[in-house]
Amino acid sequence: MVTYNSLQDLEALRSAPSLNKHEKERLEKEINLIMSKADWFTIGIMSSSPNEAEKVIRSIEKYFNWKEMTVITKPKHQQPVYLKANQKTGDIHIRVEHGLGVGILISCQHNNDSVMAETLGPLPLDFFGVVI
Repeated sequence: MVTYNSLQDLEALRSAPSLNKHEKERLEKEINLIMSKADWFTIGIMSSSPNEAEKVIRSIEKYFNWKEMTVITKPKHQQPVYLKANQKTGDIHIRVEHGLGVGILISCQHNNDSVMAETLGPLPLDFFGVVI
């Protein structure tokens, strides 16, 4: 059985793994430490439907106490999607995307362009408390 001890263990995965309580706690501490060094974030959510993706982004906003972002584009039909949320602009775009895995990607952005963004994940869709 594979054990996920750090965010680095997730980097090569196409879809988010199931995590046990101890793995989630370890990863949550690591995420909070890395995110504390960023200025703002972009969030990617690979999901089976636009409604599910929107539930996940709302749980992330609530978890981090972020201002609610605005959905600018959203498909009408329930099919696989990729949601991209930009915390800096407050915009969310959801597009149909077949063939992706499932999970959350968090990119830590910096106001200083010389600092590279760091992408964390994929994390399970329920990582930040939403019930799927």
